[in-house]
Amino acid sequence: RMNVTRRMEALAGSLYERVAEGIAFVRRRQELFGAISLDLFAVLLGGATALLPFFAQEILHVGPLGFGVLKAAPAIGAAVISVVLTLRPIGRHAGAKMFACVAAFGVATVVFGLSQDFYLSFAALIVLGATDMVSVNVRHSLTQLATPDRMRGRVSAVSMLFIGASNELGEFESGVTAWWWGTVPAVVVGGLGTLAVVALWAYAFPALRKVDRLSDLKPE
Repeated sequence: RMNVTRRMEALAGSLYERVAEGIAFVRRRQELFGAISLDLFAVLLGGATALLPFFAQEILHVGPLGFGVLKAAPAIGAAVISVVLTLRPIGRHAGAKMFACVAAFGVATVVFGLSQDFYLSFAALIVLGATDMVSVNVRHSLTQLATPDRMRGRVSAVSMLFIGASNELGEFESGVTAWWWGTVPAVVVGGLGTLAVVALWAYAFPALRKVDRLSDLKPE
């Protein structure tokens, strides 16, 4: 029993050390830290899709079919841009393009929140999914290319942990703010908050903003 306990303690200690090492590495690489945190706050504040049932029923007045189409819209945008990125990968100014796409994500969120037309809402959600996919593409590429082999698994785990948590917290945030201010103001304020985050991150993380070709990134 003592041996088993010691092994479990050693495993727990080494696991904590690996997680801490991954977080420390991300914080040292400003490109990685900026990309992960930018994506995190964009998803956290721009969680409009969590409130889709209300918009479909109370604002756009569409039935189950319309709700299903709206629910699929971000995935349609993401799928289309994935094909585009496969055929034509991001070339130069990758960091600036990431900031531009996150800003477009915020604008699309505001448009969706203010829209009372089904087709405009559908288009806004497509743009939302497409721009988010560009951000994800840049973030994943940064994680793989700017990280040495021995750290890649830990850094990827840190990235997935924060982004996965932000999805759940973003839905919670959308529900709480909708309760406080109303559904439409909650979505609009979330989109404006995303735009504010983009401006702040562009100033705070110049290394990310200045990333040019992703293929030029080298591990430490």
